[in-house]
Formats: sequence, C-alpha cells, structure tokens
Amino acid sequence: MPLLESWVASANEPTTDFPLNNLPYGVFSTADAEPRCGVAIGDMILDVAAAEEAGVLTPAEEPVFDVPFWNDFMELGADTWAEFRAELTGALAANSPKKPALEPFLVPQSEATLHMPFAVSEYTDFYAGMQHAMNMGAILRGSPDLPANWLHIPIGYNGRASSVVVSGTDIHRPLGQTRAPDADMPGFGPSKRLDIELEMGAIVGTGSTLGQPISTAQADEMIFGYVLLNDWSARDIQGWEYQPLGPFQGKAFGTSISPWIVTAAALEDFRTPVPPREKPLLPYLHEEKPGLYDINLEVLMQPAGAERATVISRTNYNRMYYSAAQQLCHHAIGGCEMSPGDLLGSGTISGPTRDEFGSLMELSWAGREPFTLDTGEQRSFIEDGDTLTLRGHAQGNGFRIGFGDCTGTILPAIDTPDWAK
Repeated sequence: MPLLESWVASANEPTTDFPLNNLPYGVFSTADAEPRCGVAIGDMILDVAAAEEAGVLTPAEEPVFDVPFWNDFMELGADTWAEFRAELTGALAANSPKKPALEPFLVPQSEATLHMPFAVSEYTDFYAGMQHAMNMGAILRGSPDLPANWLHIPIGYNGRASSVVVSGTDIHRPLGQTRAPDADMPGFGPSKRLDIELEMGAIVGTGSTLGQPISTAQADEMIFGYVLLNDWSARDIQGWEYQPLGPFQGKAFGTSISPWIVTAAALEDFRTPVPPREKPLLPYLHEEKPGLYDINLEVLMQPAGAERATVISRTNYNRMYYSAAQQLCHHAIGGCEMSPGDLLGSGTISGPTRDEFGSLMELSWAGREPFTLDTGEQRSFIEDGDTLTLRGHAQGNGFRIGFGDCTGTILPAIDTPDWAK
C-alpha cells in the first residue's frame, strides 16, 4: 500500500510516524483541556472527544470518548473498530469534504501532554524470544539449551498492572533483597544491576468468558493494537528471588509503554510468519495467518548531561518465536478469563548478533563485557540519571507506521527507611 495523502500536510512527510495510514489512538491534555482521547495525524492530534461531543464523530449510539481512556471504545468490538477507522481515514483524506468540520479539533502535539492511552486490566509478561532465552541460559547456567517446555508453550508470568506507566514517567531505582554469591545471608538496598527489556505489548480489546478457551484465530481478532514496552528489570533482585516461582519484586517496580496504540489494522500489511518450528506445536497453537509483524526496533541510552543518545541495539519484532495471538490463546486455554485492557508483553526481543540484543544483561554479558557509548562512557547496567528510549516503526512504501518514543529516566532509589535498616 502506498502513502495515503491527507489534508493535514505534516501527515504526508515520509519521516512522520503518524501518516494517514497509521491513525494511532492515545490520551492527551493541554493547558486548556483535561485528559481526553485523541488520534495522532502528522504533528497534530485530532481531539475525538471534543468532536464526539459536537456530534461530528459518532462511533456509537452512546458516548465512548467522554472518559480519558480507550477501553470503552475497545469493548465495542472489531466491527466498530473497522467502521470508525474507515470513517477517520475518509474524513482526514486529501480533499475530504469533512475538513472544515474537523479542522477546529486539531491540536499541535507540541502543545500536548500524553497520558496512559488505556486502563490496564491485567499485565502478563512472556518469555518468547528464542535468542534471548538461549543467551540467558548461557549467561546464568553456562548452556544455551532451552528449558524442556520452551519449544512447546509460550512461557509467561503474571505481572503488576499497577506499575505500568506511560513514556516519560521517571522510574526510581528499586530497593530489595540481593545476595552475593559468597554470602551466607542476603543484604538489602538499591539494585545494582538495573536493566531494560525491549518488548512489544499487545492490548486485548474484547474479552473472553471464564472457563471458555479461545483459538488463535479468535485471539488474533481480540487484539486491538500494539505498543512498545520496556519491562524494567532488577537482575540482582530477580536472581535471588526467582527460584522456584519466577519473577516478583525484580519486575514489579515499573513497566513503560509508548503513548500511542497502533492498531492491528494499521499493521495488517506488515504481517510476517513466525520462524520455522524447532519442534511441532500442539494443534491448539496452530495459526492460519502470519502472526508476527515486520517492525524495526532500536534501543537508545543517554547518560545524564550527555548531548545525545547512543543507539545500543537494533532488531526486529519478527525475531520472536511465538506471536501475540499464540500467547493470548495459550493464556486462555485453561479457562482464564481475558478482559478488555489486558496487556501482554512479548518477552525480550533479541536477534542472533550482539548488536541485536534487547537487554543490557545480554549486551554486557552480565557485566563481564562492558560496552562503550558514543560519549566514551562505559556501561554494564543502568546508572542513575540514564535515560533509555525504545523506538519502533514498520516501513511502508513512502511512509512509516510509528509508535512514538517509549522513554524513561532512572532516578536514584528512595532513602532506605529507618525501619528497613
């Protein structure tokens, strides 16, 4: 598909993340307006909440944009999603007769503050990147061999919806228990091995029924859209706590997402198949449609005071072994009820070479091989004041489908309370 031209001139620039082909959904505020639903188009935001109130856009019989999140709209289902997207595309297209009606509802992105685009119901993080799993095995166990179940099921754990935050939210270095390899007792204090995980997040738009499994085809239709996702990780806290039940405090302190929900419809032309199976999957995980997307990803690190960031990794979402639909299908196969607003983290995305690794744990090989930034500084893990940014886009013919930056700065840990000393 070529670039779709819009009467919003900035949407026709080949470098914009938000052409008419994209139309991602977010929540914004301005000095004069409380948080409300909006659609990114070029360097502008279409205030769909105000347009709905004025009767210019009416996606449903009852208002759905009178709340500062997209959950109410998501619950209307795939038919409504498609109809509203078609309405927006036509209304914002070049020479559209609706330009005079919609133009008053455009707000410059430069004047807006972005907020969480949806209310997170539950958060589940997966471990579905083969190269990352092999790297972690080699680092932690001395062998890249995968766990016995890894090639058969998308491994995951239930995380904390309460600590999912929008891009631009600062993260405090977490406190917790750690134990040195030669120590008899654990100690308590700030994490010293703070890390990122480069992931994609899939957002469930329509739910399922308790006790009722869903197929991969049903799961694919339930996915409303995608965000970039950084699952911040305290490797030293996690290393002490995760046996035998898995991550807990080492993952619970913060997960950052990009501010715009790029819809599954906008990514449809960028579908790509999962890689060849090392072992056959059970029938319930079979997919009829290609389940991944060709999305270029990169990680940037910028120390406090540095004039610019260093790109430390570049990879692609097509490196994953399991798709979001397979993850969602497996999540519900035992009868787990899925809800609108559920967030599924893909797991760390790493490619086969070091410049494609999606975590600092891999890039520095657990600190044994520090890497050098453009500033000349070296890093093994994140230091206070460092800003980490994830970027991603699908490249079309003369346009790109972007997500906006997923950024967070690490602040020092809070002072240890007297009662914890």
